[in-house]
Amino acid sequence: MADRLAEDGWRELGYEYINIDDCWSAKQRDVAGRLVPDPERFPRGIKALADYVHARGLKLGIYGDLGTLTCGGYPGTTLDRVEQDAQTFAEWGVDMLKLDGCYSSGEEQAQGYPEMARALNATGRPIVYSCSWPAYQGGLPPKVNYTILAKVCNLWRNYDDIQDSWDSVLSILDWFSANQDVLQPAAGPGHWNDPDMLIIGNFGLSYEQSRSQMALWTVMAAPLLMSTDLRTISPSAKEILQNRLMIQINQDPLGIQGRRIVKEKSHIEVFLRPLSQAASALVFFSRRTDTPFLYTTSLAKLHFPQDAVYEVQDVYSGKIMSGLKTGDNFSVVINPSGVVMWYLHPTALPAQPWHGVGQQAPGEGFRPVLL
Repeated sequence: MADRLAEDGWRELGYEYINIDDCWSAKQRDVAGRLVPDPERFPRGIKALADYVHARGLKLGIYGDLGTLTCGGYPGTTLDRVEQDAQTFAEWGVDMLKLDGCYSSGEEQAQGYPEMARALNATGRPIVYSCSWPAYQGGLPPKVNYTILAKVCNLWRNYDDIQDSWDSVLSILDWFSANQDVLQPAAGPGHWNDPDMLIIGNFGLSYEQSRSQMALWTVMAAPLLMSTDLRTISPSAKEILQNRLMIQINQDPLGIQGRRIVKEKSHIEVFLRPLSQAASALVFFSRRTDTPFLYTTSLAKLHFPQDAVYEVQDVYSGKIMSGLKTGDNFSVVINPSGVVMWYLHPTALPAQPWHGVGQQAPGEGFRPVLL
């Protein structure tokens, strides 16, 4: 996979992390209590693998679990092992840690997740920190404090694991949309909600559904973590995942998470993400399963500023429409379980500045993580 990322155009687009998930380690720690990789799966060890990955201009991620065991039954990181494991990962040259939460209590998680953040920082090595903490606490206040979470973790899993199915994608989208008032303000540069992996290129999604997941995850400012075999990926899945404008929108420096702003009786939904330089991304999404749907609206109905004029680029087709005024009606044809995604850039703005939905000042920090 590292070779494919380096040689097939992924790295240049920002897909720079290659992440190992659960089951990489031996079933026992060594005599000094250190984690050791499975000798058959990783005969040269993780350090050699990290060196290989780094030599190709990429970064290596690894998996741990704050508990007695990982979810797959391998040695976990109990509270007394946090510093030791952080040091081990740093010595190996790891660039990202996903810390799961199987086989631990809420109290242990409340203590252990911040402790691992401190331990990773103490190594002196920059390591992106992905937490599963809120997913184990139901993902919502009062059990989850997003102010604290944003100070502890760079990204976090809020909700259930994604499965390779459209139903799973929709269930995640529904939960994030239903709770967007809580979740949307928590995201920003250096601290992101993670709705879980992209399943584009696997087996469960149609072409239209694949385009929809990419657009919806982008508008949610989600980390883009692929889960497919890059040796055998189809040209159509590769084209979706390598869409340059899509990735530019996903990586927008303001880091504002988008919101669902319209839910129609016709089963059409509209999502808006404010972007830097007064630009915006709009996603028109159809939950219909019958036929393509002609949806008519205007930017005024979507609460864009009066008297503005926009240049619009269709993110998938690349077609450009100039001179769209806020008051102009327009129509888009949306395929069943598909999307139309627009990138809008103002060519003329009204006298009053528009701050958009949940607008905030540019922040410093990590970019959204791309695998």
